[in-house]
Amino acid sequence: MDLFSYQTEAEPRRRLLADRMRPETLEEYIGQEHIVGPGKLLRRAIEGDAVTSIVLFGPPGCGKTTLAHIISKQTEGEFVRLNAVEASVKDVREVIEQAENNKNMYGRKTILFLDEVHRFNSARQDALLPAVEKGVIVFIGATTENPYHSINGALLSRSTLFRLQPLTKEHSLLAMRRALADPVKGLGFMKLKVDEDALEHLASMANGDIRRALTALELAAVTTPSEPDGSVRITVEIAEESIRQPSVQADESTQYDVLSAFHKSVRGSSDAALFWFLYAVEKLGMDPMVFIRRLTVACSEDIGLANPQAMVQAVSAMEAYHRIGWPEAKYIIAQAILFAVESPKSNSIAVTIGRMMETMDGLKSAEVPIHLRDAHYSGAKKLGHVGYLYPHDYPGHYVDQQYLPDAIRDQVFFEASEQGMEDKMRQNQERRRSKGKR
Repeated sequence: MDLFSYQTEAEPRRRLLADRMRPETLEEYIGQEHIVGPGKLLRRAIEGDAVTSIVLFGPPGCGKTTLAHIISKQTEGEFVRLNAVEASVKDVREVIEQAENNKNMYGRKTILFLDEVHRFNSARQDALLPAVEKGVIVFIGATTENPYHSINGALLSRSTLFRLQPLTKEHSLLAMRRALADPVKGLGFMKLKVDEDALEHLASMANGDIRRALTALELAAVTTPSEPDGSVRITVEIAEESIRQPSVQADESTQYDVLSAFHKSVRGSSDAALFWFLYAVEKLGMDPMVFIRRLTVACSEDIGLANPQAMVQAVSAMEAYHRIGWPEAKYIIAQAILFAVESPKSNSIAVTIGRMMETMDGLKSAEVPIHLRDAHYSGAKKLGHVGYLYPHDYPGHYVDQQYLPDAIRDQVFFEASEQGMEDKMRQNQERRRSKGKR
């Protein structure tokens, strides 16, 4: 073997294993059967070179970039790739200008793939939009963040959204076994002996990220000393050294989702509410105050008068956090969360506000009844500002009189529930109504 043939053969191996093993066809592609399985829309579009503007949304390592790579191999048009972190408005305009030339002079389409499109700011997305609208370019965007939070609404509306699901441990195992068996692109040229429990560990720790699994497998293979016979054995101990617990990234979309999960759990599960709070703060690095504020709102919106003490607990937790900080305030905040979840629930405050706002929207004006108007000035009686009945002068400290404007004088907004302390209010309301108007 001469020098040049050796370099030609060895050169591909200088690329990372995950890059070398990137699928070239849909048959090699792993996972996402719901969108690229036989007969599925995206598969038909790729095979027919008829892909229109699309957005690929999913977690890291699930195959977004690989799908774009397969499309680039399948299309007869021009395929351009830009990274949204580095690309400027100038770069976008140059791509559009070249695409117009390709279309007008050669009748060829241009596909623009934007990786990490959520990092593409509004100005750069706006520069891209006219070309997408006119069909000058076919846009493919890949993002790990919720596209409804990070992509221009007009651009998103002109694209078909495909949501990619997280890959599984089995998918990672399949990818690694392919790499071990492939002597050209993979590690098949090495005399590797990989223990099954080592593969299992790598697949588990990769958490659905095939790229991470292959990178760890390659690291284990190239750093492990050879046996006397030239073979390399990868044990579970070596696998454990080659891959670490992944750090969890909290992008804006994830933060919204976790905060939403926390609030919804406050309505029904102590375990879940406390879990989402601690997970967000300890694992995602989110600010505890975000959750204390949401808890305080929930204590009125979802608990309210059924147990007013929940609000006291939440505000006390907020004060404790301000005074003693994290992590000491963890216990006080957890106490407030558990107290709120286990409290009787009522949304009567939110319902009452909703009814009132709806009624107010339909009112042209709301005149204050004469007897409720300010009478603490000379001449009030001459203007007819009389007739107010002072409730404390009557039995039960209540007297029937009109309080609402004439147009809605008989309207009922707040109806107390039978939950917790609010039940006493309901009984009080019933007693008052039995005596007349509110």
